[in-house]
Amino acid sequence: MLRIIDARTGEPVDATTTGRGLTCVEAHAPALDATALRVLLVADVLVRALELGGTPVWGLLSGDRERAELGAAAAALGIRPFEDRHEAAAGLGERQVVHVVQEGGARPDGVRVAVAPVHGRGLPDDVPDDDPAVLRLALLSRPRNLPARLDDAALGEARDTLARWRRAVAGWARHPSRPVPEEVRGRLRTAWEDDLDLPSVLRVLRQVETGPDLPDGARFETYAYADRLLGVDLARDLGAPE
Repeated sequence: MLRIIDARTGEPVDATTTGRGLTCVEAHAPALDATALRVLLVADVLVRALELGGTPVWGLLSGDRERAELGAAAAALGIRPFEDRHEAAAGLGERQVVHVVQEGGARPDGVRVAVAPVHGRGLPDDVPDDDPAVLRLALLSRPRNLPARLDDAALGEARDTLARWRRAVAGWARHPSRPVPEEVRGRLRTAWEDDLDLPSVLRVLRQVETGPDLPDGARFETYAYADRLLGVDLARDLGAPE
């Protein structure tokens, strides 16, 4: 079960309701800037994690300024659309509401997930090679409670990692498929269910990349499974020439 640190208390809480009721993830993004986009990215990954755990989840957006621009930037980053909170229907039964907010920003009632600011680059237009997944991976590589400084070094590392992993996934796909090893699946889930620890998820993938005892078909399925959470299009180069 996914547990998240509530920024109000500093204590972990369940991100799901008793009896598997609906969880609403509400992102608070007042206007378009890099930090607001990081808030939306954290909310997007939280929704994905809950879905992978079988929890009914509904993503909402709270904010009245630059909604069209924010939506376009979010879509470029692979963030799925959030519904307008003001248009959301009431009376959906038992609900847990998790608010994803900028550190020091909105203070809604209920469980709050605080997201530290982004310094330097942080919008899709800032990535010169027209691959916003580079920006997404760079943001996911940094714990959300720590400021993210997206300079040339951080973006270059993300770009190199993404290119290497996409080549590897395309190569592994040419081998017979094998299931994700249960031990590996368990480590991935333990990481993201522990306060959405995405850097630890990435560490598991690095270990899978180089581990000597895994068949390539299992590596492929592991990366495909993890990408349902990460959303960085790791299978993009399938079928490309070697």
